[in-house]
Amino acid sequence: MARAVEQTGGGGCWGSCVSYFTSAKFLLYLGHSLSTWGDRMWHFAVSLFLVELYGNSLLLTAVYGLVVAGSVLLLGAIIGDWVDKNSRLKVAQTSLVVQNASVILCGIILMIVFLFKTQLLTLYSGWLLTMCYILVITIANIANLASTATTITIQRDWIVVVAGEDRSKLAAMNATIRIIDQLTNILAPVAVGQIMTFGSPVIGCGFISGWNLLSMCLEYLLLWKVYQKTPALALKATSKIEESELKQLNVQKDSELKPTEGVQLIGEKDVIVFEPQQEKEIGCSARIAEPFNTLRDGWVAYYNQPVFLAGLGLAFLYMTVLGFDCITTGYAYTQGLSGSVLSLLMGASAITGIMGTVAFTWLRRKCGLVRTGFISGIAQLTCLVLCVISVFMPGSPLDLTVSPFADIRTRLLEGQPLPTALPADTSEISFTTGMHNWLNRSSSVNSDLEMSYDSVPLISVSLLFAGVIAARVGLWSFDLTVTQLLQENVMESERGIINGVQNSMNYLLDLLHFIMVILAPNPEAFGLLVLISVSFVAMGHIMYFRFAQKTLGNQLFACCGLKSKTVSNDSPPCNTSTV
Repeated sequence: MARAVEQTGGGGCWGSCVSYFTSAKFLLYLGHSLSTWGDRMWHFAVSLFLVELYGNSLLLTAVYGLVVAGSVLLLGAIIGDWVDKNSRLKVAQTSLVVQNASVILCGIILMIVFLFKTQLLTLYSGWLLTMCYILVITIANIANLASTATTITIQRDWIVVVAGEDRSKLAAMNATIRIIDQLTNILAPVAVGQIMTFGSPVIGCGFISGWNLLSMCLEYLLLWKVYQKTPALALKATSKIEESELKQLNVQKDSELKPTEGVQLIGEKDVIVFEPQQEKEIGCSARIAEPFNTLRDGWVAYYNQPVFLAGLGLAFLYMTVLGFDCITTGYAYTQGLSGSVLSLLMGASAITGIMGTVAFTWLRRKCGLVRTGFISGIAQLTCLVLCVISVFMPGSPLDLTVSPFADIRTRLLEGQPLPTALPADTSEISFTTGMHNWLNRSSSVNSDLEMSYDSVPLISVSLLFAGVIAARVGLWSFDLTVTQLLQENVMESERGIINGVQNSMNYLLDLLHFIMVILAPNPEAFGLLVLISVSFVAMGHIMYFRFAQKTLGNQLFACCGLKSKTVSNDSPPCNTSTV
């Protein structure tokens, strides 16, 4: 009998494992892992390919970064509107195919250019090769726009539907997705980097193209499985009228059942229900103006959201040089840190980022969602104080009397470091390691500069990176907080366009931060950039504080066990020992 019980228990354990690994949640994780792995490999490799193609110059990489940022800035709302107006499965499958097909096509073109670059240079005075450059950047930009659509539909919509009404499950899924992002940010570039190091750029292009072809098929199947296992994905409110009807039904159900954990924001505007009108023929001028109207309506709708200040606060965090992008690590490179040390620092940054996701789930459970964002902001700003202190410590090259537009040749002759402003996508920290490892191998100038800075005190740069790494805990926890606020409080029929505008805001502040670096590219002005960055981060958190104050009122600073009158179940009771 005991053996029968053991078999029953073993069967139950095995059954639960099988049930989990075949659940929609796990299949969503698996599909996201494949997608993110391919994205990180491509974003890491494309910049190196462009540098290699253009004679060891960063020009194509800079153009690519600006084109990508500008495209998302201008088209973010339009992409989001397309996500809202089409079925979930159609949007996910279309964006998946377009993204992967674009990467595959780019890989094939790059292979051809690498193999026949000498011949292409002689054809039509090199114009054919220039057209290949333009074609690669254009198709790569299309892949990035499709990736943006995939991110919006999967991470901002599908995940909400799969989680259902369980807000704790939604928070756990958001944290798991972010952990996957952190791990792939480190591991994917290492994998493709080894292939490119021991092989060649041609082999790297072929490997990435082959991976995306295989990944596309698997992701397509996984999306279909998730769609089948979650019937709610087939139901989508495509208008405010449908959304208001669904909300009224939910209100009636909630009045009969016990309230679930959520955020009821004060000052939330009533949904305006428009009377259905008969469709009219759309003229040519109206069709031309439609994208501009969509763009305008998207930004207006974003401004009218009750979580507007929270989203704007998150966007302000992109106006910073205090991240592991090419600018900050380039500065550290001029201060004597080697590529191996930078790699270790980036690994430590990934670890603290994962700690931030874990802290988010714990804080949300103890103090509620809105307070979690407030606490995370305080933690990030506290850590960034170290960065401010580093500006005035020994070893800091702060000297505002040095002209930022000094001639590069003059600076080389005088033994001064080169400007380190390299435009790129700041969200891809993996690009930094690859770029600087490549520069370390191919540029004797940079190695000479590194030798000349061996005697520079490391107190300043050490404090700088200590603050940046420690601040990642608060940063990622705050990012997850705002993400879930958008998921919970934006109408289903507007999730796409609102998150599209949010992406545009993020890229806008990202572009401004690159413009700031272009205006002051020399290391002597980096301390000023640090102070400006901390100021923008502080302004972002002030905006969130204002949002939290409007939402929770006087209960913002109260014990987590005291529930706000304006927030329903956002603040689950804390243990009395934590008061």
